[in-house]
Parts: sequence; C-alpha cells; structure tokens
Amino acid sequence: MSIQIENLEKHFGAFHALKEINVQFKQNQLTALLGPSGCGKTTLLRIIAGLEFADSGKILFENNDVTALSADKRGVGFVFQHYALFQNMTVFENVAFGLQVKPRKFRPSKEEIHEKVTALLQLVKLDWLANAYPNQLSGGQRQRVALARSLAVQPKVLLLDEPFGALDAQVRKELRRWLRDLHQELNVTSIFVTHDQDEALDVSDRIVVMNKGQIEQIDEPTQIYHSPQTPFVTQFVGDVNVFHGHIDQGNLVVGEFSHRIDPNTNHTVPVENQSATAYIRPYELTLSRAADNALAAGIITHINAIGFIVRIEIESRQSEQPIEVILTKESYMQSQYRIGEQVYLVPDKLNLFQQMNI
Repeated sequence: MSIQIENLEKHFGAFHALKEINVQFKQNQLTALLGPSGCGKTTLLRIIAGLEFADSGKILFENNDVTALSADKRGVGFVFQHYALFQNMTVFENVAFGLQVKPRKFRPSKEEIHEKVTALLQLVKLDWLANAYPNQLSGGQRQRVALARSLAVQPKVLLLDEPFGALDAQVRKELRRWLRDLHQELNVTSIFVTHDQDEALDVSDRIVVMNKGQIEQIDEPTQIYHSPQTPFVTQFVGDVNVFHGHIDQGNLVVGEFSHRIDPNTNHTVPVENQSATAYIRPYELTLSRAADNALAAGIITHINAIGFIVRIEIESRQSEQPIEVILTKESYMQSQYRIGEQVYLVPDKLNLFQQMNI
C-alpha cells in the first residue's frame, strides 16, 4: 500500500515540529526517515500511525484519506525502540495478543491463532523460545518478538521507531541485515526512523533526510551518499572534509591555494565572485608532495594503517578541523608517508555549494 503525505504541518506550542512535509512512500518499499535528534522524523512517523495528529495537511493510504482516523482504524503495525512487551506473558502470548483482542466477529479461532503465531515465530527464528518470558531474552530477541507481534495482525503498513536504538553495535548490525532480508520476504510497505546513517544506507530502498522539521532530500541510498543536494545532507551522511573559499576565474581559492574545478567531475557550475564551500570525502583526496592544483597543505599528525585501508589525519591552516584522507594499503606502501611530513591535498572530486555575496 502506498502512502501520500501532503502539506503536513505540526506544532507543539511555539515549536514548529513539521514544516510543509510532502512525500510519497511507495508500495512495498522500505523507507528510512533519517536525521538528527529533534528533526521531526519520529513525529512524522507517529502522525502516519495515528498516534499524533497534524495541525493541517493530508495523509492518504492508497488514495484514501486517513488524516482524521485513529491508530486502530489505520491498519498499521508499530514497533517501538524499547520493545513494549508484556512482561507477564510468554513470547507466544505476546505475539498472539493482537489477534486475541480483536472483536469476536473478526477474531480467528484458537487453532488459527496458534498456527499463525507459530509461523511468525518461525519467521523471526524464535519458535524455540515460545514459552520463555521477555526478561529471559536478549535485547535482540525481544525486538524480534516485538516485530512478530506487530506482524500478527497483518498490517498494511509497518512502522518502526528506531527499532535497534537500544541495542549494542554488533547486535544492531546483525538485526538490520535480518530486517532487510525479512522485508524482502514479507513485501509490506515499511517506514523506519533512524539517526544512524550506516543503518539507513544499508537497509533501506529509499531515504528521506530530515532537518529542523523539513525534508532536505529524498532519494535512493547511493544518490544520497554520492550526490547530496544540500550542505546538510553532505555533512550528515558520510564523512567529509570541509573547505571554505571563493570562486575566481573558475578556480576554487582557499587561502593561498587555487584549485581548477573540473566540470566533468563536479556537478556544480561555479559562479564567479561568490563564496563557496567544498565538501570532499576522505577517499576523494589525493596526497601529493607537490603543490600542483592542490586545495590545501598540512602536516601529517596520525596514521592508522590497520586493515585494508589506511586513514591519515592532517592538520592544515585551510581547514577548521583535522583533514582525513583514506588511501589503499597498496598506495600507502608505495608512497611511504610519515608522521610530521608536509603534504599537499588535491581533490579528485568535490561537492561545491555557493552563497551569493551581499
């Protein structure tokens, strides 16, 4: 089922939580709402669920207006960050709960409930823990029970609010891989909230990046990462080095350095005599011992050569923060850079954003 959000607005007192939200969630896709704390992503999810109501705007489920409907009328499954399991019920009873409390005329028989719950527990690979209680489970197991419970009522839409936020890094990684595989098997329209960029890039079919109650960009994960459309998206999704300068005769000038902007590798057409900020990924910088076409110079302060890539940190007057450069192990072995050595940084590609001088 597709979901259409039109001109959605939400205030909490004087705080403007959501501003002119327009977005479509496509049928059977897994979409991530990504952004920092307080950006409005959980508020948007709760409004879609019917747990909050917007001040204005529309919510359409498959072209049907559900804006004024309560949560129980929308047919959504909701998974919270902190599980919200019933501690006095077994795993089986927790999953069966939503089916058992349905009105009598819609309630499945005991045999049908048993068959469905067993199948769901097998799906989330917890059938062997059917008689256990929540306090006997790990955090990852409890979250899988919560997901099975939300699926038991056959929701048209599955909503997940930071489902792995309370778990440690290794369990998060395992569960997000599991969620991706499960979603492919279930084919249900799913929306999940996260502030973890790696999680969004790894799991989702599409990402909605939010900031200060507004949508910054909607796109596939590869486009969000490689072709960010705003400075916020560029900095929030992935590591970047930031350089402030201005445009002069097609060159980006940063301090005493001038780098010729190649229109074939940089999507932005530079405008003369404007301030400009360049955002460059660590792997898009080449280290050199020559100043030709460099954007900055600095001193190597740290080298991390563990693993298949080498991370090099550089202190530079052309950047407010230490610059990070990523080299392949092979490139590093050939160049033999050393801590304390002066180097020059030449961009292979950069994302350039300009601001009109006033």
